[in-house]
Amino acid sequence: MSDERADEPEAEKTSEGYFSFAMGEFTAEFPRDRFYATNHMWASEVAAGIWRFGLTAYAVRLLQDVYFLDWELEPPAQVALRAHIGSIESKKAESDLYAPVAGSLAGINEKTLDDPSLINADTYGDGWLIELAADEVGQLLEPDGYAEHLIDAWQVAQRTIKGQSNQ
Repeated sequence: MSDERADEPEAEKTSEGYFSFAMGEFTAEFPRDRFYATNHMWASEVAAGIWRFGLTAYAVRLLQDVYFLDWELEPPAQVALRAHIGSIESKKAESDLYAPVAGSLAGINEKTLDDPSLINADTYGDGWLIELAADEVGQLLEPDGYAEHLIDAWQVAQRTIKGQSNQ
C-alpha cells in the first residue's frame, strides 16, 4: 500500500457477523446479516416483502443523542423512493428522513416515537424506525458495498465538519 493511501478510512471485518468502520477515534460496527441504503439506513426482511429499517451506527454517531422523531405519514401510506417521510433531531443536527425504497408504509416503531433515545441505545434492535412493504429493493447495498460507500461518505463528512469549524 502506498503512503498516500495510508490515512484513508477503511472498513474491516471484525467477526463473522460484523464489519467495522473507523470514524476518527470511534469505531462503528455493522451487522452483516442485513442490507444498507446509501442514506445510512439498515434494512432487514422481517416477513415476505416486509422490510424493517433503522439508522446505521454511522448515522447515529454523526447525529449523537437523538431526542426527537417525527413522521409525516401513517400506515398504509404509499411511499416513493427518496420521498420525505419524517424528521429527526439530536444534539448535533436536525435532519430530514427519506424513504430508502418505494413501497407501502407497513408500520412505525411506536417505541422509538415515544423514546427516541432507543435509536442510540439499540439501533440494530429495538431502535428500528419503520417497516415498508416493498417488492423492489435492488437499490439496497450488500454489507461490502455499504462498507465501500462509507469510505466516500466519511471523507465528505470530514470536509463538512472541518468547514463548519472554520466558520
